[in-house]
Order: sequence, then structure tokens, then C-alpha cells
Amino acid sequence: MSDLIVVGYDDMFKAEEVRLKLLKMQKEYLVDLEDAVVAVKKQDGKVKLSQMYHLAASGAIGGGFWGALIGLIFLNPILGAVVGAGAGATAGALSDVGIDDDFMKKLAETLQPGTSVLFVLIRKMTADKVLAELSGTGGRVLQTSLSHEDEGKLQAALGAATAAS
Repeated sequence: MSDLIVVGYDDMFKAEEVRLKLLKMQKEYLVDLEDAVVAVKKQDGKVKLSQMYHLAASGAIGGGFWGALIGLIFLNPILGAVVGAGAGATAGALSDVGIDDDFMKKLAETLQPGTSVLFVLIRKMTADKVLAELSGTGGRVLQTSLSHEDEGKLQAALGAATAAS
């Protein structure tokens, strides 16, 4: 079962910086991310989600391949590729994996303009090493499915940065 962690930051760029740290830790097998999304509330009040996976693009690529392959059978691979890419992009855009987009947008809309939020869905992690890496990043835990004890450890690690700066 995955754990949801939502951390808010007082500037628009910090959440993306922390997500990059988590992606680096994933390459080192310290954390297994199911999803990691950054929501930024711009100065004009609009919320922008930056997804970890771009389903429309990958759907278009896959659809284009399968469309071209089927098009070869019917002697029109270009038409098949175009139709397949369009269908794949549409299917990708309509599918949603990981954290619910509506939930993220609603939570991000409650924040002050010029701030950001990091939504992370973690399958598993080496907690002591991940917390050590996140120490110094700041932020505050807005919502989590962690136990109270683990949530306290996370907030302490995040807060250690603010105390040290």
C-alpha cells in the first residue's frame, strides 16, 4: 500500500527542487515513487499541475506505433499512424494514474499565491536515508497517510532545514 504525503512550500520553485531530489533518490533505490506531482499557485491565483508522467504524449507515441503497424496491413501506414497517434493521445489525456487531479487542484487552490505544493505517493522507502536527504528543504506537512510518529519525523526533518538556515 502506498503512502500519500503532501508538503507545502512558501515559494513557487521549492516543490520542484524537492521532487528532483526524490527522483534522484529513486534512481539510487532509496525510494519507490508511484507518483510525484508539483502544484504551483501562481501570482494571478491560477493553479498549474506538473505531472510526473505525461500520459497524452506516451499515448500518442504508442498509438502512432500501433496505428502504423495496422496501417501496414491495410497498405496505408501513414494514415494508420496519424489515426493511431490521435487515438492514443486522446486515451492518454483521459486516463489518470496516481494521485487524483481534482484533489490536488482543490488543495492547491486553498494556498496563497506564489506558493507550491508537492504531492508524493510512495510505495516504499528507506526512511532514515530519505529523511536525511530531505533535511534542509523546509516546507510543512499539509496532509499525509503516514502514522503520527512517522509524520512527526518527517516534519522534524523538514523543519531542521528552516532552523539551520
